Amino acid sequence: MRLDAVIGSDARLEAAHAALEVKGLTADSRAVAPGYLFAAIKGVKADGAAYVPSARAKGAIAVLAEQDAAIDAGELPVIRVSNPRATLARAAARFYGAQPETVIAVTGTNGKTSVAAFTRQIWAHLGQAAASIGTVGIISPKGQRKLQHTTPDPVELQEVMADLAREGVTHAAIEASSHGLAQHRLDGLTLRAGAFTNISRDHLDYHPDFEDYFSAKLRLFTDLLPAGAAAVINADFPEAERVITAARARGLNVTTVGHKGETIRLLTQQRSATGQALALSIEGERFTLDLPLVGDFQASNALVALGLALATGVKPGEVIPALEHLKGATGRLEHVTSLNGAQVFVDFAHTPDALENAITALRPYAAGRVIVVFGAGGDRDPGKRPQMGATVAKFADLAIVTDDNPRSEDPAKIRAQVLAGCPGGIDGGDRPSAIRLGLTMLKPGDILVVAGKGHETGQEIAGRVLPFSDQEEIRLAAQNYNKSEVANG
Repeated sequence: MRLDAVIGSDARLEAAHAALEVKGLTADSRAVAPGYLFAAIKGVKADGAAYVPSARAKGAIAVLAEQDAAIDAGELPVIRVSNPRATLARAAARFYGAQPETVIAVTGTNGKTSVAAFTRQIWAHLGQAAASIGTVGIISPKGQRKLQHTTPDPVELQEVMADLAREGVTHAAIEASSHGLAQHRLDGLTLRAGAFTNISRDHLDYHPDFEDYFSAKLRLFTDLLPAGAAAVINADFPEAERVITAARARGLNVTTVGHKGETIRLLTQQRSATGQALALSIEGERFTLDLPLVGDFQASNALVALGLALATGVKPGEVIPALEHLKGATGRLEHVTSLNGAQVFVDFAHTPDALENAITALRPYAAGRVIVVFGAGGDRDPGKRPQMGATVAKFADLAIVTDDNPRSEDPAKIRAQVLAGCPGGIDGGDRPSAIRLGLTMLKPGDILVVAGKGHETGQEIAGRVLPFSDQEEIRLAAQNYNKSEVANG
């Protein structure tokens, strides 16, 4: 593809450069090959401008950079723009060309994975070729594959979208992380609808404060969704009105859901052993359904997915039966095993708000205690560590603090910071030891929640990612526990 076609209207090119043939594009100098456009982007840890000589030596044909970037490009043309990240995203969309016909994006602190998965399942139930992209990877009719980031970098994202379109996928739901929105990774997508689940403190290791984090989330509604597109907003969290105001100011078609929802209102909710019976008002018409998921927040996530389905042309009478067949996303209040008359769950909760949601969701199903094994990640926002401890101390009966992904930090120091918020908690040591401890403490009627890692199959310790799965560790420990009981009994 010609360079001028890739850049489009984002910048003016000299006539001598317009016809250069672009064979690929990247912001990673290690990935440059002959004929590539190299985006010299300034990141958190490194400045792409420093890698221009390397990109030139590998055969780059042009460089994309900020207006005032100091570039040693030699004879290569330098395309200077005010926002190279956004330009790269749009250039990648032009280069790869194809996207599924219907693309929706979901943002918020908690619930993105579940909403994306539920929306995909609704579409698939109705016969659409559907996919979801996010924390658990890419799930499409062809199967599942992993991704490095919740929201892929813009070049990878557009390549994924083109691949899905070639597979015949017509409907795609993507998680929009705060990093992805702040770094303009989604700017090349043509979006039909967007959703906001909720917001609470998270990722303040990257964002300087909560306001910056919130503003990044709002970009989906203030910058990316075109006027007239649908905005589905959970009305039940405190900051919802601010999101609604921003969406309306953009000229979006606002759908609110939840107990306070105007479009989709949750009228009644009756819990059962395996789910909950819901009564809804959808634009004034009453519907009832049996949702096969436990937890108030899963009901909220299902309603957001319902709103997205309606926004993409599905009729209410078609959605209700689909909701009754939903399956929870991997690692989201996932029931793993029963042991000694107790139940064991895994959940991805790794923020104070998510921990509260998980514990309160399971509390009605516990005849006995709710015990929580959890930890906080290293090299991330340390301020939320004692808050996580305080949340578990408040809502659970017993807190066992362990390691999450310590990364480069001392695991014991992280655990101590978490325990500062729950003085009555137990230092469970490393994760396998803490899981085994939690299992041995179970009595009939108890519930054990192992929180923090959810779907993850590795643990990052001292610069290495070691194979680790909460689910596998629980099953192994439970198996050994049962063998020990048999041997002793």
